[in-house]
Amino acid sequence: MGYRVAVVGATGAVGREMLQTLAERNFPVDKVHALASSKSAKRELSYGDDITLTVEALDKFDFAAADIALFSAGGETSKAFAPKAGEAGCLVIDNSSAFRMDEDVPLIVPEVNADAVSGVTRTNGGRNIIANPNCSTAQLVVALKPLHEAYGLRRVVVS
Repeated sequence: MGYRVAVVGATGAVGREMLQTLAERNFPVDKVHALASSKSAKRELSYGDDITLTVEALDKFDFAAADIALFSAGGETSKAFAPKAGEAGCLVIDNSSAFRMDEDVPLIVPEVNADAVSGVTRTNGGRNIIANPNCSTAQLVVALKPLHEAYGLRRVVVS
């Protein structure tokens, strides 16, 4: 049994890379929804070597049709649609800055704090939204974690 995955911002560079990575890693999917603005609806995108997806309009999509939504369409789009997706029972993984400072949304880098995922689901009082830090921060904290564990870092200054 696979997941029903929605990629929000599928026509952008990061969205296309998300689709490619899902396919390359053989992520267990039953259905992939490529979502973008209504201007991009009906456009075709590759999913792996053999599958072509037809882009669906984000503003008309019912997130109850997805188990996981990967958001990479910018902060305003995430603010408008991620709560609706979470409310529909979909687990949102947001790649924008929209929820990074929200106390009710865990900021997760799996290699560093995967345990922070607990409580994210609506059944545990969460909002079904996970945020991730920007790309350079994610890489930095992965490198810093073993140093922190070994030596107890208290402060890092990056210039």
